[in-house]
Amino acid sequence: MASNLDGAGQSKMATLDEALATIQRLHATVERFAVAVRTGHNTGGFRLPLQRMATPLVGLLKPQFGAIADQVSALILVTTRAGTDQAKLRALREAVAQLRAQLDIAAAKVKERHTVPSTDSRAE
Repeated sequence: MASNLDGAGQSKMATLDEALATIQRLHATVERFAVAVRTGHNTGGFRLPLQRMATPLVGLLKPQFGAIADQVSALILVTTRAGTDQAKLRALREAVAQLRAQLDIAAAKVKERHTVPSTDSRAE
């Protein structure tokens, strides 16, 4: 049996898809940060790109997924905190993993709550 999403569900899934793409870019930047930490290169240039990517994500998620937007805000705070690069890297990796998990859970809930049965006129 095929199923579709209602209008609200489609809107929420579009938001989640866009957020997931941004999370993937954040993850790539965090992993480049990890390489810089491991090789001993300067890591000062990673803070602003992370903040620039994450800040619009808060605005995107806040209206429909406030709790996930708060987690993105926490990730932004990690970038501004003092501490060793190793500690920041651990916190950033954990934050990205949590965000990805939360987005997957939110997508499953949207599909569950906003699915409408397909009106297929063919009887088989």
